[in-house]
Amino acid sequence: MQDLRYLRGYPEEVTTKVQGLISRGTLGTFLLNKHPTPHEIRTNKALHHYVTDLKRSWLRKAPPVSRICYDDRIHAVNHALGLHTFVSRVQGSRLKAKHEIRVASVFKRAPLAFLRMIAVHELAHLKEKEHNRAFYNLCTHMEPDYHQLEFEMRLYLTHLELQGGLYENAAASSNKTTSS
Repeated sequence: MQDLRYLRGYPEEVTTKVQGLISRGTLGTFLLNKHPTPHEIRTNKALHHYVTDLKRSWLRKAPPVSRICYDDRIHAVNHALGLHTFVSRVQGSRLKAKHEIRVASVFKRAPLAFLRMIAVHELAHLKEKEHNRAFYNLCTHMEPDYHQLEFEMRLYLTHLELQGGLYENAAASSNKTTSS
């Protein structure tokens, strides 16, 4: 029985089903059926445009975000997939706030739904600092499938930890079948 660190806190019946997918070697297939292709948002500039468009759609009155980027130093192991930082600085007689959103680089080759879920999560922190009911209500308002996507993203991280890249493995196995 493997330690499913990304699924801690889930009911035993859920983790047992996931263990079954892992032991049969079908977790990757399950994820590929749900999310067949990775997104194309690979640069910081493209990420900035994507998150800014989400913010413009859902949180027009929220404070501006000064920086949005992928960050190689964020690791899912540290229980962080993205970071929202808020820094206040004194400028003359005013207090100026600066917001930054950083997304773990592991999501450069992830499904778009997972990137959206993380972006929604970090944008929700512009309005709600704590992970409370209002925060999760805002997340589900912006992304109705937020909780399901979070679960599938945890499955994705489990797959990455156990077997490596999802789309790289799928490409390699399809190349084997075509060359046989």
